[in-house]
Amino acid sequence: MPHHVRHIALIVGSLRRDSINRKVADYITGVAPQRWQISEIEIGDLPLYNQDLDAEPIEAYERVRGQIAAADVVLVVSPEHNRSVPAAVKNILDIASRPAGRGVWAGKKAAVVTASPGVYGGLSAGLHLRQILQALGVSVLVAPEVYLSRAFDALDEQGQLTDARALALLNRFVQALDAWLVD
Repeated sequence: MPHHVRHIALIVGSLRRDSINRKVADYITGVAPQRWQISEIEIGDLPLYNQDLDAEPIEAYERVRGQIAAADVVLVVSPEHNRSVPAAVKNILDIASRPAGRGVWAGKKAAVVTASPGVYGGLSAGLHLRQILQALGVSVLVAPEVYLSRAFDALDEQGQLTDARALALLNRFVQALDAWLVD
């Protein structure tokens, strides 16, 4: 059975250049099967969603809506902010769900990974992300769930992801996502 190219839209929920979630996303990108074409959706430049602007063509909004619409799956790698989804991630979820009746989420597939220096690994953010995506009509990869706890401990002195437990979990995640995309 031939394996077709899979278009993965990557959303990194941290705007910080040196974030642990950026490192996790980079690792996933590095071990991804060759058939994955991964394009990052830039979210740092998006104006906050405002329904008053629904009638106006906003270039940044149209760009991200188009990237999500074209993807086979949206991969969200995100930190947790105040026990929930970072504002920049919530913003793109809202932008791509509007205007009413013209959102691009319904029928999409998504996968969620969270990483946090805390002991819960961004669990609350991950669960909230899953809940929001499901409410938007998105099918979310069920297992393995990845809530990478004590994420800074997974890095070596050079800031590279080297912890065997973290790498094994991320490798299992990539394999599961790839198998799910073949369905």
